Amino acid sequence: MDELILQLKQLGLTEYEAKVYIALVQESPASAAQISKLSTVPRARVYGTLDALVDKGIVLKENAEKTTIYRALPVALFIEKAQQDFTKTINQMDEQLTALEAESIEQQTQILSLQEKESIMQYCRHLLEKAEHTVMISMWEDMYTLLREDIERAAARVTVKGITIRAEDVVPTVDTHRTTHHLATTHNPHWFIIAIDHKEALYGSPVTERLSAFLTDDEMHLYILEDYIWHDVLVNRLVKRNGDDSLEEWVKKERANFFNK
Repeated sequence: MDELILQLKQLGLTEYEAKVYIALVQESPASAAQISKLSTVPRARVYGTLDALVDKGIVLKENAEKTTIYRALPVALFIEKAQQDFTKTINQMDEQLTALEAESIEQQTQILSLQEKESIMQYCRHLLEKAEHTVMISMWEDMYTLLREDIERAAARVTVKGITIRAEDVVPTVDTHRTTHHLATTHNPHWFIIAIDHKEALYGSPVTERLSAFLTDDEMHLYILEDYIWHDVLVNRLVKRNGDDSLEEWVKKERANFFNK
């Protein structure tokens, strides 16, 4: 019975209201005195509780010759009403919270840190599903393998472009990175970037390594991340187009000089 009272309270009833309704389900019709005795709600409180339940439409009040009697709304109707009220409340909450969220987004950009595998993967899939016209990616084979089906579904709806490293059987619109000395080094860290519609991006370490990623809608972050992907694609295409092995050696030396390695 305690659990049932708790469940009714979760629907918005007070403890006294829950006890009174349960009592009326067990015995209807009943007078206030009978309800007080069966529900253990004090006589001084039972009248106000009954009036509140009548106002909520889940108790019916009848005036008899000598006294007032009460009936519980049939359980099937009560459940139907509760479901309708709950759905209405959820819809109203959704509208109001969405409006507040939109207000907040307009007022400030955000950079959120994600540290759990489930959260990172959930946001990756959410962005791929949410994209309306463009997805840009840069990722190694480990993350691409985990997200392959989601990326392929996105590619069936929107333009997916970018570059992958060591991944096989990628979608046709995504470039495959050439093999380089830099990528072949064992200490080279993996990373991933997913940017959608020039509005949001998720970037960081893949979930197969250290769990760390960042979600952002900051314009400067988006510009840098998307430009990084484009420059990687561009250099990759230029080297492949040239077909000169010496150019790869030149890139290797220039990189080392630039990073003082």
